[in-house]
Amino acid sequence: MSKETRVKVLRGFLVVFFVAVTVLAVIFREQLSSAKFRDLGYVGAFLMAWIGSTTVILPIPHLAFTFTMGSVLTPWYVGLCAGFGDSLGELWGYLAGYAVEDIATRWRIYPTIEGWMRRNGVLTVFLMGSVPMPLFDLAGIAGGATGFPVWKFYLATWAGKTLKAIIFAWGGHYGIAWLAQILGL
Repeated sequence: MSKETRVKVLRGFLVVFFVAVTVLAVIFREQLSSAKFRDLGYVGAFLMAWIGSTTVILPIPHLAFTFTMGSVLTPWYVGLCAGFGDSLGELWGYLAGYAVEDIATRWRIYPTIEGWMRRNGVLTVFLMGSVPMPLFDLAGIAGGATGFPVWKFYLATWAGKTLKAIIFAWGGHYGIAWLAQILGL
């Protein structure tokens, strides 16, 4: 089997896999309640972040969950678990870019993000991962489409997403206590 054929087969498999995961997420969306994840503690923070960043179509407020969990568990660990889950989930965007290279070219902002990825991919991924923004998937797609090394993409994603998750967890730790004090609770 030629290299070209192997790449086409892999890309076809990835497309089918993405569709299957999305369909399963929609079918089992009732089981994705935050109460079930809350009972799992740190593992729940990981899973909520992983699922939240994996499912683009089905929005899951995993940063709000990280914020809340930071108020009841150790914020450092919540942030680390959520950052790890979030960064693993973002590999879907990278794989999507690899599988279907022209998928994002229809969005007006994509050429700009692709240019950033080509000039300084690590910094682009880190900065886009460290702030709450819905456009991070475009960085992942651009990374996969441009052949940016997956290990660099993952490490920069992990660093940015973990920094953001730690900040949100500590925000929940202090923010909820502060609100409770103001409200006299």
